[in-house]
Amino acid sequence: MEQYNITGMSCAACQARVEKAVSKVDGVESCAVSLLTNSMGITGTAKEEDIIKAVTNAGYGASKRDDGSADAEANGSDKTGASTHHASSQTRGIEDSLIDRETPILIKRLVSSIVFLLVLMYFSMGHMMFKWPLPGFLEDNIIAIALIEMILATIVMYINKKFFVSGFKSVIHGAPNMDTLVALGSGVSFAWSLILVFAMTDAMTLGDMERMHSYAHNLYFESAAMIVTLITVGKLLESISKGRTTDALKSLLKLAAKKANVIRDGVEIEVPIEEVMVGDVVAVRPGENVPIDGFVLEGNTSIDESALTGESIPVDKEVNDTVFAATTNKSGFIKVKATRVGRDTSLSKIIQMVSDAAATKAPIAKVADKVSAVFVPIVIGISIITFIVWMLLGEDLAFSLARAISVLVISCPCALGLATPVAIMVASGVGAKNGVMFKTAVSIEETGKMQIVALDKTGTITKGEPSLTDIIINTNANVNEALKLIYSLEAKSEHPLAKAIVDYAKERNIEALEITDFMAVSGNGLKGKLNTGEYIFAGNESFIKKQAPVFKEFSDYAKKLSSEGKTAIFLAKDKELLAILAVADIIKEDSARAIKDLKEMGLRVVMITGDNELTAKAIGKEAGVDEVIAGVLPEGKAKAINELKTKGKVLMVGDGINDAPALVSADMGFAIGAGTDVAIESADVVLMKSNLSDVVAAIKLSKKALKNIYENIFWAFIYNIIGIPLAAGVYIHLFGWSLNPMFGAAAMSLSSFCVVTNALRLNLFRMRKDNQTQLSNEVSAKFFEVKVKKLDLDLESLQNKELIKGVNTMKKTIKITGMMCGHCEASVVKALEALDGVVKATASHEAGEAVVELTSEVSNETLKAAVEAKDYTVTAIN
Repeated sequence: MEQYNITGMSCAACQARVEKAVSKVDGVESCAVSLLTNSMGITGTAKEEDIIKAVTNAGYGASKRDDGSADAEANGSDKTGASTHHASSQTRGIEDSLIDRETPILIKRLVSSIVFLLVLMYFSMGHMMFKWPLPGFLEDNIIAIALIEMILATIVMYINKKFFVSGFKSVIHGAPNMDTLVALGSGVSFAWSLILVFAMTDAMTLGDMERMHSYAHNLYFESAAMIVTLITVGKLLESISKGRTTDALKSLLKLAAKKANVIRDGVEIEVPIEEVMVGDVVAVRPGENVPIDGFVLEGNTSIDESALTGESIPVDKEVNDTVFAATTNKSGFIKVKATRVGRDTSLSKIIQMVSDAAATKAPIAKVADKVSAVFVPIVIGISIITFIVWMLLGEDLAFSLARAISVLVISCPCALGLATPVAIMVASGVGAKNGVMFKTAVSIEETGKMQIVALDKTGTITKGEPSLTDIIINTNANVNEALKLIYSLEAKSEHPLAKAIVDYAKERNIEALEITDFMAVSGNGLKGKLNTGEYIFAGNESFIKKQAPVFKEFSDYAKKLSSEGKTAIFLAKDKELLAILAVADIIKEDSARAIKDLKEMGLRVVMITGDNELTAKAIGKEAGVDEVIAGVLPEGKAKAINELKTKGKVLMVGDGINDAPALVSADMGFAIGAGTDVAIESADVVLMKSNLSDVVAAIKLSKKALKNIYENIFWAFIYNIIGIPLAAGVYIHLFGWSLNPMFGAAAMSLSSFCVVTNALRLNLFRMRKDNQTQLSNEVSAKFFEVKVKKLDLDLESLQNKELIKGVNTMKKTIKITGMMCGHCEASVVKALEALDGVVKATASHEAGEAVVELTSEVSNETLKAAVEAKDYTVTAIN
């Protein structure tokens, strides 16, 4: 999307005029103009000069918003050869559009207008109605007083000439706007009064003092000045309120770093943020903001990420942990290696998302836009008809004119035009402050209309990485001993399941034992030798059965764990099974609660996963979803979403590359913030904190924003539906109600202010309940509570049962020639222990033999082949 700054717009009719003009340009696919931010978003292939020309021809000004591309070209390539993008120009363009240039001008206009208006009101009302004193030479000089009123009204109208210039200019371009209504109302009042001044001179010439006094009481100079002044009051209030709707975006812009302390050639230097390159090492001290996205290269600290995620609890960071621009270093000194700089940082992308959301239009705005486009001509027509009808009914010219002017000045198209965008802007800001990023206005409106929520499992409902969940120990075993033994083995493994055990052991400050002769048996398990000479084994059931007896009770418990979606790891020492440890990708701390909240909101929750049905159903049951769709390949997720769409509007939540097609296929796609860039690009909404509870918060915010929009549109329509007939005098004969043009102007000036103020109430909306506090990093970093169970078995009795038949070991001695040293011995031992059925092997080059312990029959030929494969010779096997 390309964005342009638009100048000269004053109301919704202007907005509609610009949209209509630009939409006709060849190559423009979509055009959305925001009266709130005076910006325009364009998609398509149209040329910049053609777009600007169309806006200019429509009577307004336009300029392309700088997106930083020029900087990218100027800076060339970064250290990785990729194009370097800096946020400075991008943020400058957005900052420029948010600078409040209007409020200071309106304040000056208002103060100047009030000064002269007060003097005018003293003459027109103070003296004429309440007989306030005047200088002697003016006491009975009615014409002089009228001339003074005319001069003062002229000054006030000149101060507010923008209404007249814009109003009549828009008429010339065939698109009358709100300024046209104000200019007509004030101008007609002034013109009528001017005519009466000439009539007064005629009456004075004829000596008709009664007629002259009658004309003097019907002057509308104060109305002409009061109308533009009151409208300016409304414009000022509206401008101040509109400024508050962009507070969230302004706060984000303030977080963007201007400088960074970069370490180059061992020297720390301060450079402008534009000069930081990918690969640079940046020093960040306590209290400073991180200027770029990267990972900790040195040091550890805690980082306040509330600016990006809304989470107030600092997050502990150590070497290799990721940090983001605009987050605050709370404690230690760290060095960060830059991976993303400028407009590629998370902060810049968030700023762009919020800005884009403001530059797009929600579908609900179309109704108001259509009305706004024809509103002013219709009001002018009603005003003319009002004047004619009252004249035909026999009312005098002054009365009929007052009704017509009241119609002009009470009508307000701006209230309709602002009804949707102000609510969208505030809602997107509230979401941004809480880590929920809506990309477009459509996503804010549509999110609350979803009926089905489809959730990916891994990384969305679950943590996306294995954790230790259960420890089942033998009667004679000790939990800490079992953990120490398996930790000692798993610490040498790179298997994903090993990390779960290693992390848990480190959390408990368990020290690993020294392990020698370590071996990883692919697809089976691990083995190693303690310094006591004992062997320990860890792996699947079939692997352990070759090393030690596995009693039925343990085997049954392993099957139970498997039915819960957990992977069982058996631990044995020599010929004794010590424990079973279960590892699983557990659900996140807030997932079950979030799913319950979604269901309470009337949404159907479906889990979609590629896992097998047994594991999927176990996770689905624990999470509390309504339906589980398992065994789905990546390309099948989109198909599953399309099938769900036949039952209602579908919101899809995912985090991986394989979720991208489903996110695009869904009516609304949510990307978990910790997910892949592909998923984030494919989604309509991004959740920065990767918590499912934010899905609930986003839906609630959407519903609240939509309700606010409906309220704004309702009151904008009601205001005009009630106000215009009141101004026209429809209720005079029914209720005796009539409206002075000045009160009409006051009502018009406050209507837009009220709409904006109502939208600002969204800032008070709490996305999460007070008792639904977000889990702090400290809590979420702790491991899932591990269940420990001891199986109290009569081991002596079991040893005598057939359960353990066949596990008694046998020995074979292999005579070998060619072994010369300890290295040769180790080579022979490794080759033999790799064989199924060999539980232990020892070798001696001095004795020229190797001894193997077997739990099952291994043929002599197999033993011989294993040894001779290492280039030694077997002479005999006993």
